[in-house]
Amino acid sequence: MGRIHATALLLILALAALSPNALAQSAAAPSAEAAVIQDLALASRILANEGVLDAYGHVSIRHPGDPNRYLMARSRAPALIAPSDILEFTLDSKPVTPTGERLFTERFIHGAIYAARPDVKAIVHSHSPTVIPFGVSDVPLRPVLHLGAFLYGGVPVFEISEFTGDGEMLVRDQKLGDAVAKTLGNKIVVLMRGHGNVVVGPTLQHAVFRAIYTEVNARLQTTAIGLGGKVRYLSDAEGDNVTNRQPGNIARAWELWKERAKGK
Repeated sequence: MGRIHATALLLILALAALSPNALAQSAAAPSAEAAVIQDLALASRILANEGVLDAYGHVSIRHPGDPNRYLMARSRAPALIAPSDILEFTLDSKPVTPTGERLFTERFIHGAIYAARPDVKAIVHSHSPTVIPFGVSDVPLRPVLHLGAFLYGGVPVFEISEFTGDGEMLVRDQKLGDAVAKTLGNKIVVLMRGHGNVVVGPTLQHAVFRAIYTEVNARLQTTAIGLGGKVRYLSDAEGDNVTNRQPGNIARAWELWKERAKGK
């Protein structure tokens, strides 16, 4: 009997020995991971389409079957990312399978935050344009509308020069990734002075929603400040209520953004 035929026979016998439940579970696991990979590629295109990502930035998700790993694309413009671009990483941001593909330099942001925050299941790092000024001025980013309520309680600013003296602006290693995670603390958003921001969420849809509305809130706050006079921001009580007790229908927004991103 040929080697291929013998291998096929052994596989058939092994599958026959499995119970129907075991067969269903073995089929469901790859299917669930494939669905997550599809959504992750879609999230990247959505964020590009909604003006949060341009040629740069990235989004990741904690591995659905192993909390000590995460999924993220190879280094590529976000609008071009496909499921085939998604790779698997350990929490020290090393690829699980060695690859010759170019990787995102700042993947250390993602691994460090997943290691520090078990509650976080998805992360977006962007250079969201209207948010940048709030990281370089003494005007704090604060919530001005209910869809940006998750900004309540203060938004910390990561100052990279406190952790390196060589003029580096990118989070290129584990030390700097850990520093970003520490600055984020238990918050949802951290600004990066002269660079961008990082947004986290309990699901991929939450992280995408928050990344988009961080940009929207920054735009509206800038407009409100420009009107002159006192700006009435959401209170911490209002922010906590909207964020933690009445988060709204995020699936509705995801459905809309998904349709907009089709064919882009």
